[in-house]
Amino acid sequence: MGAQMPTPERIVAVVVAYNRAQLLTENLTALTNQTHPLDAIVVINNASTDTTEQVATHFPAVSETITLPRNTGGAGGFAAGIARAVHHWNASLVWIMDDDTVPTPTALSELLRAREQYPGQPALLASKAVWIDGTEHPMNRPRSRPLLSARLAAHAHAINALPIRTASFVSILIDARAVHAEGLPLAAYFLWNDDFEYTSRLLKNRIGLYVPASVVVHKTAKFGNSTANPGPRFTNEVRNKLWAFRYSHGLYPVEKWLYGGKTVLRWAHLLGTATERRKLFSYAMKGAQQAAQPPTPTTEIFADTPVAADVRAVAADEGHYPPSLTLGLPPSQSSIAFQNILDAYTADEVPPFSVLMSTYDGDNPDFLRSSLKSVGTAQQLKPDQIVLVQDGPVRPELAAVIEQAAVIAGQPVDVVPLEHNSGLAVALDRGLEHCTHEIVARADADDISLPTRFAVQIPLMKHLDLLGSALTEFDQDPQHLGLTRALPTSAYAIRSIARLRDPFNHPTVVLRKTAVLAAGGYSGGATMEDYWLFARMIHRGARVANVREPLVLYRVGAGAYKRRGGIAMARTELQLQRSLRSIGFTTMWQFLRNMAVRLPYRLLPAKARRVLYQSVGKLLWFRR
Repeated sequence: MGAQMPTPERIVAVVVAYNRAQLLTENLTALTNQTHPLDAIVVINNASTDTTEQVATHFPAVSETITLPRNTGGAGGFAAGIARAVHHWNASLVWIMDDDTVPTPTALSELLRAREQYPGQPALLASKAVWIDGTEHPMNRPRSRPLLSARLAAHAHAINALPIRTASFVSILIDARAVHAEGLPLAAYFLWNDDFEYTSRLLKNRIGLYVPASVVVHKTAKFGNSTANPGPRFTNEVRNKLWAFRYSHGLYPVEKWLYGGKTVLRWAHLLGTATERRKLFSYAMKGAQQAAQPPTPTTEIFADTPVAADVRAVAADEGHYPPSLTLGLPPSQSSIAFQNILDAYTADEVPPFSVLMSTYDGDNPDFLRSSLKSVGTAQQLKPDQIVLVQDGPVRPELAAVIEQAAVIAGQPVDVVPLEHNSGLAVALDRGLEHCTHEIVARADADDISLPTRFAVQIPLMKHLDLLGSALTEFDQDPQHLGLTRALPTSAYAIRSIARLRDPFNHPTVVLRKTAVLAAGGYSGGATMEDYWLFARMIHRGARVANVREPLVLYRVGAGAYKRRGGIAMARTELQLQRSLRSIGFTTMWQFLRNMAVRLPYRLLPAKARRVLYQSVGKLLWFRR
């Protein structure tokens, strides 16, 4: 079975195996007997010394067996397997488990049933794990989701599922979009709490469901949970928990306090009741010492393995160090994420792309002329199509520029005239219908795209759905530049800040057309159509990033700050915040915080608004 192009619901099973050949045979037989067939089965052999490799290699249903040069533990095995499934096998869903897990015949179909029936898009679904006697296995019981809204909890209960916060790696089905956004399990954890850290990342701002109807048998040697005396593995537990609490962004601050307090109490109980207390204490001290250094990046751990390229392509954000897409630096100073993306494509793989613009009667003809030139003849990488929407009737001076658009841009321009002025959201949706390519770069009619913009952004879209950049403001003369507005660069930081404000500079974005359409397009968000679209895309698991360097010159103009405020804008703000809350993008606390912060800003006088915007911006996102 060779690698294929992605199709809807392409499901790849990943089994991590280590020295349990007999149990692996049972596992693979059970996977073969699933009522819902799998598209591929990938076995990660963690340098086993028994007959595991022979069993996997010769098992008819196994699509691929990858033998690692050394044992990387459960954390490394699942990192390798998920990366391989997503990058090489183009999985849309990844079903992961250990070799001592034996799924019942309907285990997968029940997970898929719950996924289909849930009125949303769960990022993760977990099976019920039982021991050999049929008793639910305490080692694999997921943590329920606290403080969830009654509406979302009711959605889960209606399909006989439970909303969860974290889960074990024993039979979970993961949406590949969440993998693209969050990266991989951290291989440095090796063993213990790797599943806790990774699933907390996946489910921090996404839905996870526990599906009791999906049953697997977890054939551990003993029946028990992590409260038992762990012996030397206590080193791993202490180190990994400290890493998770200190470095991982998977937990909210209050969760770190709650889980941290519970962990301290459990450790105290273990040390207080252990028969070999001194040994256990020494293991704990060793773990604490190891935790003083941050975990080794997963890309480094797998650099000399058969899955090195897969891990580089998927481990864009390893959960600890938000990457920045940084240009103009020597490779030693570039971010891991940017270097990985560059390594993953060659010049002949740069996709064709469209440029989408809109103009209306209020635009300045000279500004439109400059903008058209900047996205056409001035670009190092020329677009394959330029679409210009004429949003309603325009005065003769602007009409003359539109008629000469192809000459100005140096290539054909598809002009899409609208009978009436319909607003930017409708105009962009109409223009998007005329874009013939999957990758679409936005450009405003009064801004200037720098010559390197498309040469930088378009190749990066191979693994992204939405990519922006910093921009530099100017008033009238682009030779006299003002402040540079830089925004978060990593997927994690973008998702976090999106709950408070727009994490993208709209005139800089490049979009994947199918991702925009899947989110419902631009329409329906009043004058904040960009923020509303980006929020819905992020909520659906879009792969996002920002380039740190400015790639667009943004014309501020005399009326810019006036347009950002007033009664009408305050109403629009209220409508947007209600919409974000209605889809579950923001919590009730975030909604109230946003109202307290953003509504007063909208109602300030224009001069005061400008002072506040620039003062706060200099602290948070502007740089000279």
